[in-house]
Amino acid sequence: MIVSTDKKDIRQLSQLELEELFKGIGEPKFRAKQVYEWLWKKGAHSFEEMTNLSKKLREFLDENFAINAIAIDKVQHSLDGTIKSRFRLHDGHLIESVLIPVPSDHRFTACVSSQVGCSLTCKFCATGRMKRVRNLDAGEIYDQVVLVNRQSEAQFGRPLTNIVYMGMGEPLLAYKNVLESVERLTSPDGLNMSPRRITISTAGIAKMIKKLADDEVKFNLALSLHAADDEKRNQIMPINEQNNLESLMEALRYFYRKTRNRISYEYIAFQNFNEGLEDAANLAELCKYFPVRVNIIEYNPIDGAPFFKAAEHRIDDFAKYLREKGVMVTVRRSRGKDIDAACGQLANKE
Repeated sequence: MIVSTDKKDIRQLSQLELEELFKGIGEPKFRAKQVYEWLWKKGAHSFEEMTNLSKKLREFLDENFAINAIAIDKVQHSLDGTIKSRFRLHDGHLIESVLIPVPSDHRFTACVSSQVGCSLTCKFCATGRMKRVRNLDAGEIYDQVVLVNRQSEAQFGRPLTNIVYMGMGEPLLAYKNVLESVERLTSPDGLNMSPRRITISTAGIAKMIKKLADDEVKFNLALSLHAADDEKRNQIMPINEQNNLESLMEALRYFYRKTRNRISYEYIAFQNFNEGLEDAANLAELCKYFPVRVNIIEYNPIDGAPFFKAAEHRIDDFAKYLREKGVMVTVRRSRGKDIDAACGQLANKE
């Protein structure tokens, strides 16, 4: 069991602030770099692990600071190799992350969460039925990557190749912490991962997409689109009422002009709703503004939702139409459905 503490999380301090801390207690400046490396390169979850510090200094840190690390609460293994982990946070809340292995493509992807719950109430998403409790801090997001990477190395002998912020929560509503976590993951002082291997997914908040552009981010952006006209999108994604497709296309154009980063549309195919050729034609129009890849995703059922998976031949016809219009398309078959680890199913079900 994890017990919450009132001590300040040392991971909230910058390296400069650590230098000031150690200067104040008569320790040399290089101690800050040592501690910072333990926290962000080695993923240390206790001060006792910091073996190049004196016992006295480790005791001082332990008495005055905490490391509010996450801990594995439960792990589930899918028949297809997908691994879902439930993590317990320092305050007792639970989140979920997923390891998606595709050994044939040499891809090992961590799908991480950015919030406890979600406030957007998308009709097809299990997480959207939970209330949003709080944003995750940068360290909690970073921890998910570290722990899922360890699973990947232990299970498959390979480190992670990709990170997607497509788990629980809306990343752009946890903006500051999400960007700080990306900085920790990509910095040479952290895990030194390429930002081109990271994708942030959003349900569509136009002003925050523009802010990403102004902040000159280097990672990829995915829009959870799921319908290519406002009437249908309003039905399944209430956020569209304040962020309609026109405003989103304007924001994405701005993002692409400023960053030249890769953009993709995530598009769940629902039976008798958004998988007709008229829908495909509308979607093709939304692909003319900038280079974009469309990922067509099988719907994964959740309890009580009035949606069904589109027939495979309908998905194939939909994809064929888009390809004939010159659109880059990938059809993603769901993974981890047997453990509720697929797209839209993360909800701490138990």
